[in-house]
Amino acid sequence: MALMLRSIAFAPLLCMAAAAQTAPLNWTAIQQESLRHFQALVRIDTSDPPGVELPAVQYLKQVLDAEGIASEIFALDPQRPNLVVRLKGSGAKRPLLIMGHTDVVNVDRKKWTFPPFSATLDGGYVYGRGTVDDKDNLVASLMTVILLKRAGVPLDRDVIFLAESGEEGSVRYGIKYMVENHFDKIDAEFCFAEAGGGVRSGGKLHHYSVATAEKIPYALKLVATGPAGHGSRPLRTNAVAHLAQAVARVAAWQPPMRLNDTTRTYFERLATLSSPEDAARYNNLVNPERTAAIQEYLAESEPGHNSMLRTSVSPNIMQAGYRINVIPSEAVATLDVRALPDENMPAFLDSLRAVVNDPSVQVVREARDTRPGAPPSPLNHEAFRALEAMVKKHYDGAVTLPLMQTGATDMAYLRARGMACYGIGPALDTEDGPKGFGAHSDQERILVSELHRFIRFQYETVAALAGRN
Repeated sequence: MALMLRSIAFAPLLCMAAAAQTAPLNWTAIQQESLRHFQALVRIDTSDPPGVELPAVQYLKQVLDAEGIASEIFALDPQRPNLVVRLKGSGAKRPLLIMGHTDVVNVDRKKWTFPPFSATLDGGYVYGRGTVDDKDNLVASLMTVILLKRAGVPLDRDVIFLAESGEEGSVRYGIKYMVENHFDKIDAEFCFAEAGGGVRSGGKLHHYSVATAEKIPYALKLVATGPAGHGSRPLRTNAVAHLAQAVARVAAWQPPMRLNDTTRTYFERLATLSSPEDAARYNNLVNPERTAAIQEYLAESEPGHNSMLRTSVSPNIMQAGYRINVIPSEAVATLDVRALPDENMPAFLDSLRAVVNDPSVQVVREARDTRPGAPPSPLNHEAFRALEAMVKKHYDGAVTLPLMQTGATDMAYLRARGMACYGIGPALDTEDGPKGFGAHSDQERILVSELHRFIRFQYETVAALAGRN
């Protein structure tokens, strides 16, 4: 009932976009145009590494110039530029930022059925690297500013579009550079970027996720040391053996569960959409008598949900030895740590050392391109409520779930500067990831119909929030 009342309370947002428009939009023609831009951007190889986003920015600028929309270029490296567009509003409200990144992860071309930069259209899908990370958000943001200008929507907010480089591991060229050197060009009350979207299962929409928080990546190493020796004379001090025992203890460790506003609301709302058995688990997470068994079930059967509950640790790399008959003096394991936004890392490291409990194994913090931590973006913000209302309109009345990303995005830099950020995106099939069709996979793809739905969803949401009342 609370969800229904909230949607009714913000029903006026559903007509604000239409009321603000002064020229009609032909969505059939817009779909053809946006698909053309989308395929063109996917066909530009912006793999990172090496990271050459310039051709994509040149394409965007050419399209914007043809629409009479001014843009600015900011670059630490001329081959890795960032493009900023600002549609001016009356200034009655603070700006709104929409963002997409131009780079994509690199590929192993031999593993692709369709060439990774062909943007092949087959069976209602577009295949190619970047189709769901992140050239979908990129083209949605491009079309949003184009359509706002074409329709002559009078704005109370400036609408800023940032096409950023380096998100896939080179943030010093992209968001970090922009925040540290040109923040005035992108400063806004709130931001829409990647990391959320509709969740489909069996071809039917289950819910829509809006990312309001994310975990923080850290790299740690376990370094075991001991005397070298001859392999024919086993030693109790063998560094490999001590490391293996330490890794086993760390892998078995469940750091304490800690919910925040985002994850608490996520599980509450997810329970309303789940089977009675799953709903009972989600509703009893904080039940002292049941929580231990539930957490263990999630660790075994729903690792994504388990990671949302706590700072996670995954041992992913082990290195030791150089020949079979030599006991090495050192063995190293690298741990991928994804910390809750408010994690006290010095205290966490102390807890990890207590888990290892071996004086011959050191816990060492490694350098990593770590994004800053920040509290979750508020759920009572006008932007989140508008997204909920538009989800009801465009996604078949679906329930909106606030999501804490277990991975990392560039929104972290903006949240750290006090900007509310909300991750959105097209609807994707839960089956696609395991089948190898998801982000970073070897057959990345997107349903054309869902790309079109997302573009219209984002445009109308932005028009409702930025358009003059």
